[in-house]
Amino acid sequence: MDHHGTPSATASFQDTRPRALSVSELNHQARHLLESSFMQVWVEGELSGFSRPSSGHWYFSLKDRKCQVRCAMFKGFNQRLRVLPREGDQVRIRGKVTLYENRGDFQIIVEHMEPAGLGELQQAFDELKRKLQAEGLFDTLRKKPIPAIPGHIGVVTSPTGAAIHDILTVLARRCPAIPVTLYPTAVQGKAATADIVQAIGRAQAHGVADVLIVGRGGGSLEDLWCFNEETVARAIANCTIPTVSAVGHEVDVTIADFVADLRAPTPSAAAEKISPDQQDWLRQIRERELRLANSARRALKRLNTQLEHLAARLRDPRRELLEKAQRMDELELRLGKAVRQRLDRVTVRSEHLAQRLAMQSPARQLTSSRENLSRFEERLGAAIRQRLQQRREQYEHIAQTLHVVSPLATLGRGYAIVRNGEGNIVRDASKLSSGEHINARVAEGDISAVVTSVNCVKK
Repeated sequence: MDHHGTPSATASFQDTRPRALSVSELNHQARHLLESSFMQVWVEGELSGFSRPSSGHWYFSLKDRKCQVRCAMFKGFNQRLRVLPREGDQVRIRGKVTLYENRGDFQIIVEHMEPAGLGELQQAFDELKRKLQAEGLFDTLRKKPIPAIPGHIGVVTSPTGAAIHDILTVLARRCPAIPVTLYPTAVQGKAATADIVQAIGRAQAHGVADVLIVGRGGGSLEDLWCFNEETVARAIANCTIPTVSAVGHEVDVTIADFVADLRAPTPSAAAEKISPDQQDWLRQIRERELRLANSARRALKRLNTQLEHLAARLRDPRRELLEKAQRMDELELRLGKAVRQRLDRVTVRSEHLAQRLAMQSPARQLTSSRENLSRFEERLGAAIRQRLQQRREQYEHIAQTLHVVSPLATLGRGYAIVRNGEGNIVRDASKLSSGEHINARVAEGDISAVVTSVNCVKK
């Protein structure tokens, strides 16, 4: 401005208009808004303008009587379809609403397509289900029992899928001792059907698995369709190994579920169903160990009581010897007394006879009496000697009997009485340990020794 306050010709004006978006910014914001507002939609309409360029992608429009919308179905998704769609087909699509920013075209990125109405895949599913059911492949009576404790588990699934990871994780937690063999196969796409049949055949030929899990993780109906194929169903039905079908999630149902011997809602559930829980085993082992220990304690207590009772009844051998010796003394005294009494009686009778003889004094009778007396004395002496010999033999027999039961006699036969360092008699070798000092009493003296090894004899 000049000094009069009027605007100068060279002064610049400030632009107060709103900021304008670029076309790219507008399309980008519109795409973001569409994708955040429509997570996934199902749309039904007539297929129009269908084209298949060399890239393998499909481009077409879906229209009704009033409107149409552009659609694109990329190669990774359209390869799953079993039938090529045609111009004018009524179809149902599932996809994400978006905006092709380069041209500003509103479109749907299609992930799945099926015929309108019941759908071709559902019709094929129902038809095969009725056919196999009529043949009896779903009958309960033909299903093989699943082993309660499998010795080996086979798994027919993809080696890179989530299913094998889930199965191994569950088995590692529940019972890691069970060996697992993977029979790898494709579980999606056109080649998967033949691969699954071959994998089941390999499992049977291998002959190590006594239960077989056949399945995969979740996916669309097209992803799981190989488990709805007739050849796969018949391979499972004819499998000699008890089979568990574990396809998809709990809501997914396939033909394989009907023909398998057991259906599990998920691969993880299959591993849960066929494997024992090692925690239950450990708990049962601990309970049985406790019961065994209690039984052992009760048995030992009962045996100790019996041992104490027997020990109380067992008499000391020394006391037995003293009693036998006392009995021998008594018998000796009684024998001597009896001999003396007999001699006294004989003496008295001899004296009486002598008196009678002296009174009668016949020489002949005297001579005869002397002869009788001599014979009687001989018989008496023989009887006394015989009686003494019998008593002596009885005494020796009793002495020998006492000697047999005497511990000293046992030692004399080469046995020894072993005591530990505390002076207790050792009856069980397991009570000793290597390096322990022991003392052995033998027939002639004592022996001190050191234990070098212990060998226990099982009873």
